[in-house]
Amino acid sequence: MAKVKQPYGKVEKQYFKWIYLFLLPTVVVFALFYVQPIWTMLWTSFTKWDGFNAPSFNGVSNYVRVFTNSAAAISLKNLLYWSIIAMTLHVGFGVLVAFVLYHHPKGWKFCRAVFMIPNVISAAAWALIYRFIFDDNVGLLNGAIRKIFPNFHVQWFYTSPAAFWAVTFTWLFYAVIVTLVVLQDLMAIPTELDEAAHLDGCTGWQLTRYIHLPLCRNAVGTAILCSITSRISMYECIALTTAGGPGDDTMSLSVLLVRAITDYNYGYANAIGVIMFIFGLIILAVINKVFRMGESSLG
Repeated sequence: MAKVKQPYGKVEKQYFKWIYLFLLPTVVVFALFYVQPIWTMLWTSFTKWDGFNAPSFNGVSNYVRVFTNSAAAISLKNLLYWSIIAMTLHVGFGVLVAFVLYHHPKGWKFCRAVFMIPNVISAAAWALIYRFIFDDNVGLLNGAIRKIFPNFHVQWFYTSPAAFWAVTFTWLFYAVIVTLVVLQDLMAIPTELDEAAHLDGCTGWQLTRYIHLPLCRNAVGTAILCSITSRISMYECIALTTAGGPGDDTMSLSVLLVRAITDYNYGYANAIGVIMFIFGLIILAVINKVFRMGESSLG
């Protein structure tokens, strides 16, 4: 008598319990180190808490303080500007470098190595380096400008609005993550597509516009997401150069958060953290929608 095969669905269900068992440690770690801290941040953002005494509920006072504080308002404005710059110039430059490297021009391996070297240096070290580059007396930038304009004097990190652009230039052209993510997708494109496009009379720009860029849609979306979220958490390059000044011209939410922590105002700090977290979720949802991140690039 022939053995009746068990339906695939029933066989699959038998192994679900083992899948859940192997996932359990990951779920426990995620709950302890992610869910629990996020929940603590959320509920304590509605309290007055110095970190020593028990939190006391104060409603939405911390959030009202954030949105009525002039420094917080400037921080949100700066975050908007930096996000726009990140998703256009920063990501655009990284994508451009990726496409140049993809075509393997002469010396491309050397250029790739040189392009990556600065990005292995910590943000704190880069901030200190740029303090000297933009220094009015001994800085390379002003020294070069004074070769043409002898009377040029600007303290970039201490003058408004130059400080905003000085901080921006500390990260603007260091887009190696963008380049690597996009280059990986470019290298995965089948050569048959390029050959078929050439046979159809497709030029180099048309090949880039109608084949390569659409196939890198997910990579570009990921790069924009990483770039904007990095601006949300940007702290070192501001704290070690302008400290949010002059005035509050280069203030960021992360700097305000750290200041609140050092003042033992953890409720207010967590309210800022919740706003940063929500902003990140909004960016994630928008990027997923615009770039259709869950869909195949070949669709």
